Amino acid sequence: MQNTSLNSIGVRRWMLLLCCLGGLVTTQAQGFKLMRFEENYYGLKDSSRNFYNRFKYTPLSKDGRVYLSAGGSARVEYVDFNNEDWGASGIGHNGFLLQRYDVHADVHVGQRLRLFAQLRSAWEGGRKNGPRPIDEDHGNVQNLFVDVVAVQHKKQTLTARIGRQELDYGSGRLISVREGPNLRLYFTGAKVMYASERFFADAFVMAADTVNTGAFDNKQSKQANLWGVYSKLILPHAGNVDLYYLGIRRDAAVFEEGAGKEVRHTIGGRLWKYGGGFIYNFEGAYQFGKFGAGNISAWTASADIGYMFEDVKGKPTINLRHDYISGDSKQGDGKLQTFNPLYPKGGYFGFSPQIGPVNLIDIHPYATIAIGAKAMLQADAVFNWRYSLQDGVYRPSGGFNKAGAGAPHRYIGTAWLGSVVYTFNRFVSWNTGMQYFRAGSFIQDLVATPKSGVFINSRLSFKF
Repeated sequence: MQNTSLNSIGVRRWMLLLCCLGGLVTTQAQGFKLMRFEENYYGLKDSSRNFYNRFKYTPLSKDGRVYLSAGGSARVEYVDFNNEDWGASGIGHNGFLLQRYDVHADVHVGQRLRLFAQLRSAWEGGRKNGPRPIDEDHGNVQNLFVDVVAVQHKKQTLTARIGRQELDYGSGRLISVREGPNLRLYFTGAKVMYASERFFADAFVMAADTVNTGAFDNKQSKQANLWGVYSKLILPHAGNVDLYYLGIRRDAAVFEEGAGKEVRHTIGGRLWKYGGGFIYNFEGAYQFGKFGAGNISAWTASADIGYMFEDVKGKPTINLRHDYISGDSKQGDGKLQTFNPLYPKGGYFGFSPQIGPVNLIDIHPYATIAIGAKAMLQADAVFNWRYSLQDGVYRPSGGFNKAGAGAPHRYIGTAWLGSVVYTFNRFVSWNTGMQYFRAGSFIQDLVATPKSGVFINSRLSFKF
């Protein structure tokens, strides 16, 4: 599609505009969060009343306890794919432009009542085979919920949230807002949130929309298809522990085993610590339930260990990650051992991944280093194998891609990645990356003339 108003404006002019806008506002703003509704600007009540502060904190009552905060973001991204799906589609070079815009309003009525609303628009232009499901939605209500604080006692709160809302938990392995792709995920439902000084727990029941590309034409589900409990315990000097249960229902799930109704339950845990010195992230989960008439028994385990050199210039980090993700053990028997990643973030296994977190074994060394105060560089290598020879490969979203039961080889391929994030100021940032994916012996089993792929992303973002 070519129906985007900014396609006629050069990316260079767009970058200049955002940099100028970033320079017009004061640097008194807090850091922007992944979930914009987690920001709180009540602290600006007694600050200097310049334009930006008035925009972020507008009192609606004399005492200032009722107030409005507004904000938004814009980003434009150029994507250049070469030999997507290892050349199987025959498209070759495929360059296209992605755009995303959003605005939000946050009304607080004292400390116990709050309304948050957010509109979002996402566009794709120039992709030869049209927009992917993660690319385009011309207009939608991304968030529209009410918070009611039912209990507020010292350092403990109990809050009910009802309406449309984004979810993001843990490392994003199973429930992610999915910031990397052009379309972020959202759900409609109810959530109860408990928070204390060291323990946090959410319980929720949600429904996911069917997303269409037009304006405000997404189709709302009439039944719950995601529910669960997610908790976090902070252990002083030892790290953090996450424990969770997640349930999903999909009436037309597709795996190499076949298509059918899926009701799946996931129980898991995560032990993690970030910051200086030794860093780690260990996670494991087991899944059970029903797929058609057969039983589900699937699992995953991940270990990510590393070290941050705090006393070295640039504070470099080195990490090694290793994942096991189960696949189906016997194609056609009606039972299912294929792990379902539920709602994962798209780039969990690479900057522009070709394979998803299903039926996979990977070894993933990576390193980061800061260059000055504004730039962060990262380099990765990801070596990928199929866990089961009776199952195929899946897309980054977890959707089925290519069958593999008849292929004798296990090795999928190697991804080499490099990326840089440059922060102009707290409002404007730019990141770009390149990935080379060398096809392995399994891809040579599937594709008559397999080709290694080169993928380039370059994204400019502005938040206010």
